[in-house]
Amino acid sequence: MQSEPDSIAIASADRFAGAIRDKAAPVRTRQAAGHAWALVPIVTASGFAGLGYEIVWTRQLSLALGTEMMAVLGVIAGFFGGLALGAFALDRLIRRSTSPWRVYALLEAVIAVWGLISVWLLPAAGRALPPLLGTEPSAALLWAGSLALPSLVLLPATMAMGGTLAALERMMRGARGRGRVTADVYGANTAGALAGTLVSTFLLIPALGFSGTLLCLAGGNAFCALGALAFGPASDETDVRERRLGRIRDFRLTITLFATGLLGITFEVLVVRLAAQVMEDTVYTFAGLLAAYLLGTAAGSLLWQRTGRDADDGNLRSLLAATAFACIATTVLAPYAGRLVETAAFADVFGELAVAIALFLLPATAMGALFGLLAQRVSDQRGSVGSAVGINSLGACLAPLLAAQFLIPTLGAWTALLAVALGYLLLLPPARSALLWSAAPAISALVLWLNPAPLLTRVPAGGALLAAREGPMATASVVDDATGTRYLEVNGHFRMGGTSSTRSDYRQAMLPLLLHEAPRDALFLGIGTGATMVGGAQMPGVSVRGVELSREVVELLPWFVNATPASVPRVTVADARRYVAADTGQHDVIIADLFHPALDGSGALYTVEHFEAVKRRLAPGGIFCQWLPLYQLDLPSLRAIIRGFLNVYPDGSAWLNHYSVRTPMLALIGTRDGRHLDTETLAARLRDPATARIIRPLGFEAPIDLLGQYLAGPQALSAFAGDGPRNTDDYPFVTFDARRNVRALTAAPWSLLLAVTKDIRSDPNELLTRAAEREALGARLNSYWAARNRFLEAGASLPGDPRGAALIEAASPGLIDALRLSPEFDPAHGPLMGMARSLLGSDRAAAARLLRKINEASPSRGEARDLLLREFGLRNE
Repeated sequence: MQSEPDSIAIASADRFAGAIRDKAAPVRTRQAAGHAWALVPIVTASGFAGLGYEIVWTRQLSLALGTEMMAVLGVIAGFFGGLALGAFALDRLIRRSTSPWRVYALLEAVIAVWGLISVWLLPAAGRALPPLLGTEPSAALLWAGSLALPSLVLLPATMAMGGTLAALERMMRGARGRGRVTADVYGANTAGALAGTLVSTFLLIPALGFSGTLLCLAGGNAFCALGALAFGPASDETDVRERRLGRIRDFRLTITLFATGLLGITFEVLVVRLAAQVMEDTVYTFAGLLAAYLLGTAAGSLLWQRTGRDADDGNLRSLLAATAFACIATTVLAPYAGRLVETAAFADVFGELAVAIALFLLPATAMGALFGLLAQRVSDQRGSVGSAVGINSLGACLAPLLAAQFLIPTLGAWTALLAVALGYLLLLPPARSALLWSAAPAISALVLWLNPAPLLTRVPAGGALLAAREGPMATASVVDDATGTRYLEVNGHFRMGGTSSTRSDYRQAMLPLLLHEAPRDALFLGIGTGATMVGGAQMPGVSVRGVELSREVVELLPWFVNATPASVPRVTVADARRYVAADTGQHDVIIADLFHPALDGSGALYTVEHFEAVKRRLAPGGIFCQWLPLYQLDLPSLRAIIRGFLNVYPDGSAWLNHYSVRTPMLALIGTRDGRHLDTETLAARLRDPATARIIRPLGFEAPIDLLGQYLAGPQALSAFAGDGPRNTDDYPFVTFDARRNVRALTAAPWSLLLAVTKDIRSDPNELLTRAAEREALGARLNSYWAARNRFLEAGASLPGDPRGAALIEAASPGLIDALRLSPEFDPAHGPLMGMARSLLGSDRAAAARLLRKINEASPSRGEARDLLLREFGLRNE
């Protein structure tokens, strides 16, 4: 028992200590407020760097693993799996630490170091995996390999990322002196992720490439780490004593966290899949969709924080029902997204961003508020949000697999959105009010479910949809227009060839096959309607194989290939880059088809590294042909591709396919050994009866018919390309030049073709290596090329789309000019004779005048003179 003096002494001491605490309280309050404000840029910068890393790493991994759906799924699963593992593993450390600021600084330092290491580690690991997987791995093996690579190579960084949110939440709670900060931290972190998505995609990567962007992001991590060390207190023991270790006591809460992660990312995958059918599907399209999703998520969590509501079952029911209803609203809007895109087309990429916000804002806002509530409940029970992040990330890890392998194949992407909405309703905590909350969204979903899924493929007036295949990567359709022309359409608006271009497709195969002296094995990368590959298979003695990314496209081949199944070449469904990297065979000719440069992923097929991989697959004397769609390219991308091609193939040359100004194509031809063209061997092959039977209907009768397509050799190409960036894996110029390549689609299709033919002067000295060849063919080729260029100019100058007599009147002067420049230029002579014959039945006087002009331009041919004599009994005096 204490004596009275002792009690007085103790009471005096307590009063003294209380006075000190009272005086120190304002100081602590000001310090806490300062810490809280200092945390805002740190929280935001952490999210900025995290999403920036995800974008860069995912794209780097896709270069090695391919863009097949299973590879993409593996990468996403590996990334989320690392986050989940880090959230679980680091939760206890963060809760028990006396200085979460220092723990957080350490985590950011680990991310920064691994970000720098990944500059060389990811490309090296990516090069090692494809040969191990092989050219035709099973879906399970491809998924497992794609999961293992990011999981193992990125694990230190992704685990550290998984712990940052829990550390930030505890730091903010200590700085503000109250427990309700979870949603604020999550919202600010997600807002930073939104900024990271846009800045990385639109500014950093186009300017600095992947390596430079990783350096910048590592700098962001360093800023966060140093800021935490500079502003954070040395210890926070009070918080540790107050927050007791606990477990998530509610099993239903665990299920809800897992399911909302699963449903939220599934919803994102499905909307992105549908948007690809109406938007441009470029790298900026995906960035806009992701940004819209993050915008809604950040807004929802911050709004939830501002409401000040409790994280009870009543509010949980309302948010789950609101999320379901918002998902249904997006389902209703999705069929009209195409019209919205057309309306907003004038705003370029900002128009697509507006459409993305329209699709994502409401459901993502509800999802953000929902996670804020759930995370706050976990924080109240356990003292940390680490478990919430881990469980939610675990569900997100499985979401792409659920969407791609089950929902889309079973229900279709649009109907699957309704399944996601119903999934949220199933999570409502049981109570009478749950029936009321679920009634409206459930009835709405049922009404929509009973209606047929909307058709997103554009069918022209008077046309018909003949067949469609919807898969996890693409929707492929066979469409018949009003004229009876059948074409292949991918994702609703990208045409990949059709019955009207069969002759042109065959010529695409024949050019490189004829330039090779004796081809036996040909590999076609990208097949579209299959016409180019089937045309190549008709060449005597040539064995053909095709590689196509989309299984849906392969399934529609019978609509375009008029052949028995036994005669159709073998097609491997695989990403062309990964296939070439994994292939161990050698091929005499490798032909890469037309890849739309603006489409997300296509730019990787034009990089220096891919061209090098192709060269390693060429047999001695082998030829590589890369076709370029000039009607879908802008000039900077074309020059970047040519620079990279010449870097790998110093003897590279450029050739035209046909002389159409509507769909002009350019072939870049390179050889493994630097072999030069032998015109005598070419002439002998053209005379071979078996070969002639195949190629003469395509316009190849004499060597000049083929050599006339020659545009430039390495010197002329190098001068045309000039100095500037190459398209490489680390600096993907073409991929991020997508906005200009999209705008090129609205320009005249011949604009780039004419720019090329005007800037390049074809030189027979670069094509013909022997003096005898130059003497025999040099002058003829110069005349032929001049006629070709005049022919192209005449085609481009035609007003509108004239028909009949109007076409003859508009086109014949230019064709006559071309024939005067080279009487053996068949592309002008043939149409002119056809015009003259058509006039014989309607205007014989005009026919006679045209025949005289033809005979004057090419008197050595004799066909016009013979027709004049036969029809009119006249000689052309």
